[in-house]
Amino acid sequence: MPEAVPLLLLPGLLCDARLWRDQVAGLAGLAACSIADTLQDDSLGAMAARALAAAPPRFALAGLSMGGYLAFEILRQAPGRVSRLALLDTSARPDDAQQARRRRGLMALTRSGQFRGVTPRLLPQLVHPDRLAGPVGQEVMAMAERVGRDAFLRQQAAILGRPDSRPDLPGIRVPTLVAVGEADLLTPPALAEEIAAGIAGARLHRIPGCGHLPPLEEPGLVTALLRDWLLA
Repeated sequence: MPEAVPLLLLPGLLCDARLWRDQVAGLAGLAACSIADTLQDDSLGAMAARALAAAPPRFALAGLSMGGYLAFEILRQAPGRVSRLALLDTSARPDDAQQARRRRGLMALTRSGQFRGVTPRLLPQLVHPDRLAGPVGQEVMAMAERVGRDAFLRQQAAILGRPDSRPDLPGIRVPTLVAVGEADLLTPPALAEEIAAGIAGARLHRIPGCGHLPPLEEPGLVTALLRDWLLA
């Protein structure tokens, strides 16, 4: 039996290891999965350094949303250590003025003691409307509660400070999967298309009936996509 591929998984904003639970289980035997700690640092540079210090010498890399921003930073810091790349529901662009204003507003709300009100505001943008009232919505709320106020503020600061990664896309030379929920409101399919167009040979997959969190919303499909990507 071939040796399992080291796979470093990067969660998104307000997400913890639960985001990737089904993929870790579904890829057992094929991938030796680890999940980066994205809760301690307020810059992508520091997040990437922490992740790299704990990672194997060479690994496959998959990130969702903020995890995608972090994946680009890991590639900037240690491009030779990444064997393949999967980017889910993310963007290569920095925030525009409106996005940055909205992000700072959520940070101000959090600092004023209303962190518990942040996730309900974000939830309709995170998952498909059909899943808001069900188990997926409950899982998102529970993850946010575990991540907590202080880590949320650090993550938002890191996201606000991220650079434009579009100039880096042509330099990515590893097998790359780009996937996006067709109903993603936060990082719509056009942003995934832009990433896939910028990376030579990248494979783009749109996930129907899915919002911003496919690993939770369509776990079996995402596991299958990652399996094919790892075996390609």
